[in-house]
Amino acid sequence: MAEQRRDQRGGRDTRESAGTVGETRRRSVRAEEAHAWGALVATARRTVSDGLVVGTSGNVSVRVGDTVLVTPSGVPYDRLAPTDAVGVDLDGRQVLGTLLPTSELPMHLAVYRSTDAHAVVHTHAVHATAVSTLVPELPSVHYMSGALGGPVRVAPYATYGTEELAENMLRALADRSACLLQNHGTIAYGASLDQAFDRTAQLEWMCRLWLTASSVPGLSPTLLTGEQVAEAGERLRGYGQGERAVG
Repeated sequence: MAEQRRDQRGGRDTRESAGTVGETRRRSVRAEEAHAWGALVATARRTVSDGLVVGTSGNVSVRVGDTVLVTPSGVPYDRLAPTDAVGVDLDGRQVLGTLLPTSELPMHLAVYRSTDAHAVVHTHAVHATAVSTLVPELPSVHYMSGALGGPVRVAPYATYGTEELAENMLRALADRSACLLQNHGTIAYGASLDQAFDRTAQLEWMCRLWLTASSVPGLSPTLLTGEQVAEAGERLRGYGQGERAVG
């Protein structure tokens, strides 16, 4: 039977099964995991400060070896401390912490099992979520869609936290590093927390751009062709200090 425990530091309730704790054989946090947890918490807090989530909506994870550190379910990010680290293995068994992992764990694990991702950011960003209710794919209103692998698809709706949602997301992510989740939000992954966050923010910006441009009465935004987006994507692969900076 599940036992309810009051966390005195944060004043929050967590639930854990005594049987599950014994079965998962939870261990202490390693040095590299502690460092990664600090970066994860900072990224999660940034999703709030940058307006990509409200309250405890959305979630963040980072992979360290075969362990996935992930934000816990229903805990405000400003309350998370170094001792609150939550980690699971790639099969979803909890190996670190006593707080319950995010309910969206199936999506995060599906990304790690299917890609070379080292970090995943999921948000309920307003403009991106609005776009997810309107179209099956974000119109190519800006060349930065090439940085995400091409036109951003919308994964069909499924109940949050389900394997069905994870499967829909994976299909939308094919050859992409981000997608929209219908009537839900965004998900993006990257080689680092910074890259996953930047892709999320870029997606939200493009959604806002399209909504703004398409709202002008009597006019429709000019869209880029698939070839133009692909060409931009190739150029963006080498973008940065490795070549002459572009705008």
